[in-house]
Amino acid sequence: MSSTWLAFTIDRSKKTPVFEQICDALRQDIRKGTKPKGTKLPPTRSFAEELGVSRSTVVTAYEQLVAEGYIEGRQGAGYEVCVVETPEIDVVPAPTGLNSLPPEDAPYGFLSGNPDMRLFPYRAWAKTVARVARKRPEDLLVSQSLQGFPALREAIAEHVREWRGVRAVPEQIFVTAGSIEGLELCLRALSKAGDPIALENPGYQPMRRQVEAMGMRTVDMALDDQGACVPDQEAAFVVLTPSHQYPLGGTMSANRRQEFLAWATATQSWIVEDDYDSEFRFAGRPIPAMAGFDDLNRTIYVGSFSKVFSSGLRLGYVIPPLALRDRFAEMLRRFGSRASVTPQAPLAEFMQSGEFYRHLRRVRRHYGRRRAFLLEALARDFEDVGAVKDHQAGMQIALHLKPHLNDLHIEEMAAYAGVTVQALSRFYAGTPKGNGLVLGYCGMNEEETADALTILRRVIDTA
Repeated sequence: MSSTWLAFTIDRSKKTPVFEQICDALRQDIRKGTKPKGTKLPPTRSFAEELGVSRSTVVTAYEQLVAEGYIEGRQGAGYEVCVVETPEIDVVPAPTGLNSLPPEDAPYGFLSGNPDMRLFPYRAWAKTVARVARKRPEDLLVSQSLQGFPALREAIAEHVREWRGVRAVPEQIFVTAGSIEGLELCLRALSKAGDPIALENPGYQPMRRQVEAMGMRTVDMALDDQGACVPDQEAAFVVLTPSHQYPLGGTMSANRRQEFLAWATATQSWIVEDDYDSEFRFAGRPIPAMAGFDDLNRTIYVGSFSKVFSSGLRLGYVIPPLALRDRFAEMLRRFGSRASVTPQAPLAEFMQSGEFYRHLRRVRRHYGRRRAFLLEALARDFEDVGAVKDHQAGMQIALHLKPHLNDLHIEEMAAYAGVTVQALSRFYAGTPKGNGLVLGYCGMNEEETADALTILRRVIDTA
């Protein structure tokens, strides 16, 4: 038996099973090409003796490699290596001096819009679900209305009235599977293929992709210090984030809101207000929604529970003007709704009991502290590489980098180092007019944020 097959040893201190260790070693040898096609493997009995394992362990390893196509067994002739085709590809090396963790395995994440599910009130939620299942189990499975569970629509009407200054009745509320389905419903009800839809630039890219996928044309709205700029052409509707612009932050001025409403009235267009995280404001009183400012005249209000409660529920809602209610209902009848029935009744009871608001107040305290910690750390440790403007709201902060730094390169390097960040330039359509990092601060506590920032600073220093 060739000694080259024995260039590895079994490590019995590892949790990895012995047969898998044998598989890994042989697989790597074959992939490297050091064992070409036709190379015979050692007989199972002698190989087992040399490795100090049972013969059945070696047989199991060989059979696994047969199943994976690395080797083949021949009757009376043992096992031999098959051809393993390895396509020639350009490999991007991991940045020197950093771990080569793939992005999806990054232990730290500055992902914007991600609530910290460790703060979720699991016990209170479980009790609510159990109570609904015990008293009205049919509510968890049977839809009472295509628009959504009636009690949930009542709770939403109360919520937007108290928190956002939007006066709506349950009959004009449509429960959706998150904000993207809400936008899709608006597209179906208010436009047709080829129509121009005006979007903020930079803005929420999944929304842009949804518009383009449905065959509409996008019109870019630039941003200034008052918010999105009114488009200089007609559009079926515009999509705005006036309470807290995504991803830059900032609140649209009262004058600019008036300009948009005047534009919508003059062009007979509509304004879709994406109010994705407006509950999180950390100074002063909450700024009323544009739909409340407009009294739901030319504005369609889109809200979501994914940011403020749980992304796992996949629930949101759309509130069109009463004049559009029948048109939206027709689109639901024609295309259906993807909103899950099961969580709607428990969520309605959770809101009506006050548990939802206890949770909301609790996470606001946590997120407020995390935001303050991040801002202080950025001002102290990143002042020489970028600048931050504090908008005192939302779930993310934009760190505007100096021109010599490449945010896409930093995003890639950070991922390899174990930190997920989002390059600001990714949020632009066309040529990016910004260079920075969008840092969500809700998903990590202060200690985790400090560790992540240490790594991020090292990455920027080597960029």
